[in-house]
Amino acid sequence: MFAGSLGVAGGTVFTGLVVYAAWQDVRHRRIPNRTVAWLALLGVVYSVGVDPVAATLLRVVGGFAAGLACWLPFYALGWLGAGDVKLFAAAGTWLGPVRTVEGALIGALAGAVLAVGWMVWSYGLKRTATTLSVATAAPAILAPDNRHIDRRRTLPYGVALAVGALAAAWLPRTLLFQ
Repeated sequence: MFAGSLGVAGGTVFTGLVVYAAWQDVRHRRIPNRTVAWLALLGVVYSVGVDPVAATLLRVVGGFAAGLACWLPFYALGWLGAGDVKLFAAAGTWLGPVRTVEGALIGALAGAVLAVGWMVWSYGLKRTATTLSVATAAPAILAPDNRHIDRRRTLPYGVALAVGALAAAWLPRTLLFQ
C-alpha cells in the first residue's frame, strides 16, 4: 500500500502514530484524542496526495465509516473503549474501506490471541481453561462488569487493533481481499 517515496514517508508516519497510540494504551489504558486526531488528519492529507479528489473522498469517508462500523458495536457492548474505536476509524482514513475491514479481521484475531494470553497471565492456565470452557455454553460470563473496573487490569485492545491496521497497511493481500 505504501509504495514510492511518498508512500514510504506516509507509511512511516502512519506506523509511528499507530504504534504510539498502542504504547499509550498499554501505558495508560487510554488512547489520546490528540493522537487519533493527528492520525485522521494526516490520513486525509496522505489520501489527497495519492489519489484524485473523488477517489480520496471515497477512500477517507469509506475507511472511516468502515472502521466505525466494525468496532462501534463492541463499544456499545462495553467490550472496547471509545479510544479503540476512534483509533481504528482514524486508521481507516489511510487504509480505505477494504483494507480497513481486512485490518479489523486481523485485529480481531490478534485480539483473541492477546485476550487468551492476558487471561493466562492474569489468572493462570487452569482458571483460564475453565472459564473458556464454561463460556462456550454461557458466553455472558465473559461480559465486562463496568462497575468495578481496575484500569490497570484491563486489556489494552489498542495493541490488537494496531496489529490489524499495520498488517493491512504493510502486507499486500493478507487475507481474502485480493
